[in-house]
Amino acid sequence: MAEPGGVLRVEDRVVFDGAEHEVVALSGNAVRLLSMSGQVSVVALPHLLMAADFAVVGSAGPAASRQPFVSDGLMDSVPQAAADRARMWERHLLEVETGLPVDAVPGAIPRPEYDPTRCSVAEREAAKASELTGLGVRASVRTVRRMRQRYRDQGLWGLVDTRYAPRTSGTGRVDPRVVSAAMAVINAQTGTSTGTKSRVLAQVTRRLDDEYGPGTVPLPSQRTAYRLLDRLAAGKHTFGSAVTRRQTANRPAGVFTPTFAARPGEQVQIDVTPLDVMAVMDDGVTARAELIAAIDIATRTICAAVLQPAGTKAIDASLLLARMMVPEPMRPGWEHVLRMSSSRIPHRRLVEIDRRLELAAAKPVIVPETVVIDHGKVFVSETFLRAARTLGVSVQPARPRTPTDKGVIERTFESINTLFCQHVSGYTGRDVTRRGADVNERAVWSVADLQELLEEWIVAGWQMRPHEGLRHPFTPDRALSPNEAYAALVAAAGYVPITLSGEDYIELLPTHWRAIGDAGVQIDYRTYNSQELAPYRHAASGIAAKGDRWEVHYDPYDLTRVWVRDHHRGGWITVPWTHHGLVRQPFADFTWRQARKIAAGRGVDDANETAVAVVLAALLRRAEEGPGQSRALSRARTATAMPNRLPAALPPAASSPPDPEPEPARVGAQELDDHADEPSSGAIVPFGLFDPFSEEGGRL
Repeated sequence: MAEPGGVLRVEDRVVFDGAEHEVVALSGNAVRLLSMSGQVSVVALPHLLMAADFAVVGSAGPAASRQPFVSDGLMDSVPQAAADRARMWERHLLEVETGLPVDAVPGAIPRPEYDPTRCSVAEREAAKASELTGLGVRASVRTVRRMRQRYRDQGLWGLVDTRYAPRTSGTGRVDPRVVSAAMAVINAQTGTSTGTKSRVLAQVTRRLDDEYGPGTVPLPSQRTAYRLLDRLAAGKHTFGSAVTRRQTANRPAGVFTPTFAARPGEQVQIDVTPLDVMAVMDDGVTARAELIAAIDIATRTICAAVLQPAGTKAIDASLLLARMMVPEPMRPGWEHVLRMSSSRIPHRRLVEIDRRLELAAAKPVIVPETVVIDHGKVFVSETFLRAARTLGVSVQPARPRTPTDKGVIERTFESINTLFCQHVSGYTGRDVTRRGADVNERAVWSVADLQELLEEWIVAGWQMRPHEGLRHPFTPDRALSPNEAYAALVAAAGYVPITLSGEDYIELLPTHWRAIGDAGVQIDYRTYNSQELAPYRHAASGIAAKGDRWEVHYDPYDLTRVWVRDHHRGGWITVPWTHHGLVRQPFADFTWRQARKIAAGRGVDDANETAVAVVLAALLRRAEEGPGQSRALSRARTATAMPNRLPAALPPAASSPPDPEPEPARVGAQELDDHADEPSSGAIVPFGLFDPFSEEGGRL
């Protein structure tokens, strides 16, 4: 680039477009160039000056008298004496270069010893050295020559005494080996617990001794070393919060670029996080549920959100994709204003495409084109990827340890905590420092109840709440709600959602291969049967690779029915659970496993379907009502399993008073008291009746 204040003249030689040219004419804003090969070209002056390789390599006239540009702010960073001395050197060096001082009046004549037409550069340098020495400035000819070179390279800044110039490294005169070792130790603190500066200095000393030998590289004084650590650890939180330190280290080095989408479904982000609310689990113990959710970038619509106990599986993530593509039904008790027909969504046009939307809630159905996931096991599993391929959804993994690649879903989780969770009984706060003393006692909602509350809040709150990140180009001063943004983008992008049919949803459900017997289909000690299975009992499905068994699909969140593929006639056969009339409400697979575990712990055969169904019914009823005032007792019973056999002998009637504390294994206590006077030998101990609905869960 040309130096500031330079002049471009005719007959100057310049480098442009990889070749040397001569300026043959200047006309307004156009420059005519003649290349060394004889080709003539006309170039706009701004284009020429902005070319990456432009440089003036030869001048037809005398060198222009100009002062290299240095900002006043840069000169203000040095002491005034150092700045005045640099400007003094500048005046003398310009006289050596041009023959005239900076403040020379027009028409002035150079002094004889500095006249460029009479004296060479070496003679002018010698004259300047003598003059400066006479003024009391220590300057030899070599010094004048060195200063001329520095002025040519750096301008006025090159004449500043380096002792006063600010050091860009920020480490002063500390040995570079100490700086290097300190940086290595500070970087190694990212994953460790926060310590003090003295610990870091001890590690630096050991590192220097191991690398250069004991005592070879001494450390500066303690005050200097502490200042050095402050400089090197700036912004790293080395001596602050460990969480903040790790988050800062994970921050990507590149420039943050917001995620944009021009139409619904163009990009959807999915993630899992613990919900900041204590829920009452099926066993009466309180714990935090996990939330897996998906959000559309273009409209900020929460496409689907599912709560479940800790331990999200790949099938849960796969079913989330399916839930996104079906309408959200209205629940009993929801207000009429929550219907899609009462919202800004173009309901009438969408109903013409899918009649199921007639009774849908005010949340749009968004079919994703691309889903952004992290590298969690549930998302990179074959089950989830196969479901995405089946739906024609592209999966885009985020870069490892780069949360900004899915920053919208991360921010959505924070919004759910602040807008929903903190208003729910049992709210825990975002960390232990913000947690109340009675969180467990305030937990009253089961996971199913929280799921229903969350779904209603999404429809009534989130989807109708203005979002600062959503703006319409015609009304940029007003924030849009997700439903309003969806309505605007549907019209602009021509987006028409093709929702999943019932059969499509069944296709995405997990699969078992089972034989159809006289009792129907057996899955995990549950029996499913219906009259429609009668023609296929003990029949072969025709799928030799699966041993002629039948393909059975099930919903892990609702095990009250399964679907058997009719391999002979096509379609699906809906088969209900034979004990559904006893339980009378949907239940999940983890609830069934918990019921079997409770039954086995109480001495009941966990392979007996009827017995487990009774325990399941009681479990669901207690989960719905909550543990009440006996929460502590419920936790104690859950932690202590009941023995599977009775005591070998009865305690004597009069030898010792009865134990005042009832034991967990005490069964049939009333019968034992009735027979206390009978001899212990040959005594018959009657069994009590198992009552699954009792609060204690024991026997009567």
